Amino acid sequence: MPAVTKPAHEKGDFFVDYEEKVFEDVQAAEGDKALITFHTVAFEGSIGLVNLLQAKRLKRKGFETSVLLYGPGVTLGVQRGFPKLGDEAFPGHLNFNNQIAGFMEEGGKVYACRFALQALYGHGEPSLIPGIKPISPLDVLDLILIHRRDGAFILDTWTL
Repeated sequence: MPAVTKPAHEKGDFFVDYEEKVFEDVQAAEGDKALITFHTVAFEGSIGLVNLLQAKRLKRKGFETSVLLYGPGVTLGVQRGFPKLGDEAFPGHLNFNNQIAGFMEEGGKVYACRFALQALYGHGEPSLIPGIKPISPLDVLDLILIHRRDGAFILDTWTL
């Protein structure tokens, strides 16, 4: 039987070179826009949280950044808590709420499709995190097309 001769990893050890940056640090030019679309269910994977972090990063790089919640993506924008709204039942329970609220505090815009909110998920506009702008389902495509027309960076978040 082979013997393990390396010491066990310890807290504070490095496994990778986290300081090396390979590519230039791109910043937005005057008037640059970004749109992140979310068609993903809250808590069904990491993509919702990861791309909310990307939205914040784009905002901090100077992009006029918007988030679109549509289809199951509206589940990212509803208020949560247990036993009361705003109470964190377990660490990370309010990840989406906190990331969206922080993004909006930094000047980001968040839109949620009214059709998905009510018809698909049984919520009303009062269920949304304060600051999220509800929009007509007819505005979903137009919001994307406006960003496309304006040459915006568009990141689509889909899960099947």
